[in-house]
Amino acid sequence: MFVATCEVDALLGDVHSLKEKRALIRPLVKEVRRKFDVAVAETGYQDLHRRTLVTVASVSGSAAHARQVADSCEAWFAARPEIEILAVRRRLFGGDDEGMH
Repeated sequence: MFVATCEVDALLGDVHSLKEKRALIRPLVKEVRRKFDVAVAETGYQDLHRRTLVTVASVSGSAAHARQVADSCEAWFAARPEIEILAVRRRLFGGDDEGMH
């Protein structure tokens, strides 16, 4: 079993409140979950209205497939005009990693 994660650190466009941020982030998270069948959540900067950290996790039987799903999610976020990606951090965990059995 392999788990690929992709953390997207991004600035949001024309957002002036946490309420507007939620109205923007909630549909993005829902669409990524539906489109790619992954676990996804806003995992950072919840108290800042123009910045977000969204983490996507994919579980697969092969490392290549887990990476491909993470790549696709990253590309999907990059194509969104309402966000500006500041950084992306990707990780791959496998059955032989320390702490994973």
